[in-house]
Amino acid sequence: MLKKILENIKTLLIALVIALIIRSFFFHPFYIPSSSMEPTLLIGDRIFASKYSYGYSKHSFPFSPPIIKDRIFFSKPEYGDLVIFKTPTDNRTDYIKRLIGFPGDKIQIIKGNIYLNDKIILREKLESNIKTRCGGNIYQDVNAYEETLPNGKKYVAAYKKLGTMVNTDEYVVPEKHYFLLGDNRDCSRDSRFLSSVGYVHENNLIGKARLIFFSNDTIKGSFLKFWNWNNSIRFDRFLNKLK
Repeated sequence: MLKKILENIKTLLIALVIALIIRSFFFHPFYIPSSSMEPTLLIGDRIFASKYSYGYSKHSFPFSPPIIKDRIFFSKPEYGDLVIFKTPTDNRTDYIKRLIGFPGDKIQIIKGNIYLNDKIILREKLESNIKTRCGGNIYQDVNAYEETLPNGKKYVAAYKKLGTMVNTDEYVVPEKHYFLLGDNRDCSRDSRFLSSVGYVHENNLIGKARLIFFSNDTIKGSFLKFWNWNNSIRFDRFLNKLK
């Protein structure tokens, strides 16, 4: 009997070690709790992020142990990447935003347009009826634009039809830092807010969002209410690759 218990404990420990290795070095699941990345990511989406995309820092591991001083095996991100990072203000909270600026880049919003190094980011208005959430379960009408970054990366960003953030100061990204924005431009706390998020140091990068593996509409019902799965689960978002 004791031998069987020990064998079960051994099996459990091996499984935990394997899970920890996969989570720390390869893929990590994340839950989307806010609307800041709509329409790309919705509240209730669950995604996989690749941990190896940008190398490893202490934040690659659970509880951020100080076992790595800087970053090892570092690979630079690209414009438009969906980056998961620890917020610089507390080094604990996980955020996901889109990378817009590299070290040395200048970013400014003028009359609702984003300027990167004094050149406007090209955008094309989409004919769609996209609505995004902002502040809980409140939906808002938005203008949706397909924006194109200097490397050719395209994505859809949403701007309020009324009261959009029209103008900002110029941001100059410091060395070894990045500038990130939410796709739901008027409902995102991101690098524009220097006191709460600001520029993100390369050591705070955790990984690159790759895939939606599950999605549940929290307005229509909790995942625990299995009898309502037909209404609440967004089956059409399963296994959607992110870009």
